[in-house]
Amino acid sequence: MQQYLGAVTLVVPSYAEGLRFYVGSLGFTCVADVALSPGKRWVLVAPPGGSQTRLLLAEASTEAQEGVIGNQAGGRVFLFLHTDDFWRDHRRFKAAGVTFLEEPRSEAYGTVAVFQDPFGNKWDLLEPAGGTPS
Repeated sequence: MQQYLGAVTLVVPSYAEGLRFYVGSLGFTCVADVALSPGKRWVLVAPPGGSQTRLLLAEASTEAQEGVIGNQAGGRVFLFLHTDDFWRDHRRFKAAGVTFLEEPRSEAYGTVAVFQDPFGNKWDLLEPAGGTPS
């Protein structure tokens, strides 16, 4: 049996803002952008080379949903972007205006730095030890 996470929902203030950051700043690919009903779309984005897990950008439509924007993990790192070249991506993200909350560091599991999307979600940019994303 084989299983994997196909998508993780990420609540954003608007589809446009989500696409601007994830596609424009991080270089993700827009895999799908389909109108489902007035005001509701199926917007999937994926990192370069990402073939399985994607982000479903969900535009907040209620006060409760607006309240979780940027805090879906209660202030902890929420998502982990694995890369095969930490320094390449770190430089590219910084040049695109991505906010890093710390300096890069080496850990037993790899090279890592926490960055934040414009909505407040914390991410790890991580090159696993051995250089191969897993």
